[in-house]
Amino acid sequence: MKRSVHALALSSAAVLSTAFPVFADEDKTELCAEAEDRYVELFGAPSSEAEGVTIVKMYKYNFCPGNLSVPVGTTVRWVNVDKRTSHSVILPDQPESDRAFPEESVEFTFLTAGEQQYLCGPHWETQKMIGMVTVTDE
Repeated sequence: MKRSVHALALSSAAVLSTAFPVFADEDKTELCAEAEDRYVELFGAPSSEAEGVTIVKMYKYNFCPGNLSVPVGTTVRWVNVDKRTSHSVILPDQPESDRAFPEESVEFTFLTAGEQQYLCGPHWETQKMIGMVTVTDE
């Protein structure tokens, strides 16, 4: 069953401070290629073809891509392409999203420029599942 979990648009309150540690983006090329293959298997098209959103895949305790840059007003959709694990998305000053089970997603629209770190609620401490969105004025 596929369903989406939608969250409210984010405002300047979501601009990140030092609430969460920043981790270096290790080379996850192979892992993210696997995540993309899984996305295509599930949805029948590459994530780059999703209309009106930027896709981040949640896979094997990682965000793919882990760092991305988008213009203000962009909606980012985090899609769980794992087979068994649920994930969530947390931004500072925002409530944790509902859990996204396999094939489900969570969306946020970024309305303020700046670096905005996010994490997976159940996996950021133990698995270091943390990502970064740089929102630009374009």
